[in-house]
Amino acid sequence: MPSPQTETPGLELQSPKEAEESQTPAQGSWRTSSRKEPNAHCKDGTRLGLGTLRQAFSRASQRALTQVSKEDTGLFRPSSCSLFRSFRQALDGGPAAGHVQATPEVPSGVMNGVSQQASTGAASEELKPEAEGKSVADLITERQLLAAFEQLLRLETRLVAEKASRTFEQDPTAFARRAMDVCLHYDGLAAELSAIVRETLGSDGVDAAVLAELARVVNAEEEAHPSPPDDGDFLRTPRHWRQHWEEAVRRSAQERVRRPGAGWASAAAEGASGLAQLLAELGGSVRRDLQKVRQEVQPAYAAAGFPAWEVYLRAFHSAVAQRLQELARDARGCEQLYVLLDWAANVYGSPDFLGPPGLALPAEPLPPLLAPDVWARLESDYTSFLEAKIASCFDNILQLEQSHWAAAEDPEVLQGLYQAPLSVDVHMLVAEHVKAAGAISAELEATTLRICTRALGLFVPRFEKAFLASEAVSEPHLGAYINACEELRTGILSRFPGTLEELEKPLVAATCSFQKHLLQGLQRELQPLFRVVCTRDWLTQDWLRPLMDKVVRFTGHLQRVAQPRAQETLQEVHRFVVREYLAQALRPRKRFWAMERMRGSQKMSLDAQAISDTFQGLGSEATWLDQAIQCVAEILGETYKDDIQRHLETLIRSYPDIRRDHILAILALRRLGCRRNQHLLQHTQDLLRAAAGVVGAEAPRGRVLFEEIKVPSAIAVRITCI
Repeated sequence: MPSPQTETPGLELQSPKEAEESQTPAQGSWRTSSRKEPNAHCKDGTRLGLGTLRQAFSRASQRALTQVSKEDTGLFRPSSCSLFRSFRQALDGGPAAGHVQATPEVPSGVMNGVSQQASTGAASEELKPEAEGKSVADLITERQLLAAFEQLLRLETRLVAEKASRTFEQDPTAFARRAMDVCLHYDGLAAELSAIVRETLGSDGVDAAVLAELARVVNAEEEAHPSPPDDGDFLRTPRHWRQHWEEAVRRSAQERVRRPGAGWASAAAEGASGLAQLLAELGGSVRRDLQKVRQEVQPAYAAAGFPAWEVYLRAFHSAVAQRLQELARDARGCEQLYVLLDWAANVYGSPDFLGPPGLALPAEPLPPLLAPDVWARLESDYTSFLEAKIASCFDNILQLEQSHWAAAEDPEVLQGLYQAPLSVDVHMLVAEHVKAAGAISAELEATTLRICTRALGLFVPRFEKAFLASEAVSEPHLGAYINACEELRTGILSRFPGTLEELEKPLVAATCSFQKHLLQGLQRELQPLFRVVCTRDWLTQDWLRPLMDKVVRFTGHLQRVAQPRAQETLQEVHRFVVREYLAQALRPRKRFWAMERMRGSQKMSLDAQAISDTFQGLGSEATWLDQAIQCVAEILGETYKDDIQRHLETLIRSYPDIRRDHILAILALRRLGCRRNQHLLQHTQDLLRAAAGVVGAEAPRGRVLFEEIKVPSAIAVRITCI
């Protein structure tokens, strides 16, 4: 039989065996100081619960305090924070009813004794259930959390009752030791709860029964302390373990979110690829943790009515947001900023990232991953870098084209058309950046499109100037760049209609410029051949064949130019040939007499037919040009002078841009005489006035012929006629 022990009223003491075991301090025990154990303070010399406390702390220390950071432990010690204030009240003979009052400071010798006693394992009085016979520390170690809490709650209730009955008036330090014992065990229990939360998402995890036990303990604490007590007893102050559990979840989420970013310094040095890899690891880690919460943690807590999914979801959401803002502060360059924006919008923001479809989300929506001002700053920084990047890309495109010119490389022919890399490169540049921005937000897409449009509008005239100043100007290259401008105009404007205003003008101007230079090359070749028209050699030579051969060769290039630009250019060639022919005919170097005039009329008629047939065979749609040379030929060879008026009427109606000077030049070629000329001029005056009105108002677009033909002045023509 064990020998009887001296008891402090209301609390059990340890058995002799426990007292014997307590003589050897346990390694790793819960304590706040390394000083030696003080002498017992009880009047009867009995050491109240010291061995038990040290033994319990020894068992639980490796599991609790060594795994819980100082910050985590501090979260669960509101009772310890208020403990010393109550100690002063007890030591100074506080109110019997237990109401807290402001009291003078306790002498340092007394407080040092209390502190030393608590720090070295003050007397531990534990209630031992008859069934199990386990101490609170054993229960905590074995994670029988609810049983440990209930035992502590009974101990707390008994201690409060003894304090109210003034049991400790003669020995206030006994109350301090026992209160400290209760508080330290509460803190040990809280530390174990924190350790469970930390281990929950670890590789080994935590048994579902332990999680359910944790939830029941929190519910039991809320039931035991539903609201702050009215008597001011520090031991009965609510510990708000649900809030502390939520805080532990948040800290766990923060630790796990920061773990994949440990190598951010090296990842940042690798540029966008390093950041993308880091975010991929972060996303994978968060996905796995949330999946574990859904499949294992939430069901374990659900039985106790704990909203584990929502708490964990909000915790990870907050942790990811904080981590992303840290990464955003260190991000540099367009690529890294885009990687961040894209990950936030399309990876984390995807519907299935936080959970499978149909999973219940929190009733209150989650806040934005990045605050609006942070998101706006990232987009602004991204667009600033993007402007410089787009301008640099256009510079690279120009340099690439210049390298083709320097190498004297002819453009490729693709599907029967000249193809320049210019259009493909610009299309890809604009489309890729606009599409990438659209994947993040509509606002960023619109901003990126404006940047690309503005840069392209500046690039086109710069490119045009550089090309025309180079030595690479040739028919194939001009045809290729006409195609490129037309492809950009139709492709980009059809895909992005909002760019019409900024891009239409420079692209059309560049296309017209390339067409003009293409025509000028042919005109320089053909111009000398027209000088023979209306000369003696003209009557005897087949001068038209070499001219039309050059035209046919030129149209071979036009066949590789896209429509409608090819047809426009062909019609311009057709118009040029007719116009230059008439220009030479209306200022002849030789005066024809009767027989020569008839031969000249026949020759001109044959030339008109050959020109019309050739261009019709080449596909020219400018049939309105066919009558011009033919009418002049008929006037030149008309034997019945009264029919000359009919030919003039046909000419004026067909070509409203004809003028009186042109009529005089034609009549001078016919050599009718002054009186006949005056009669014909008076008859055609009304028709000329009507034709002038049509040219100013309703003349078909592009139908200009005689307006561009210069003839001698009216006085000179009249002198010639006389």
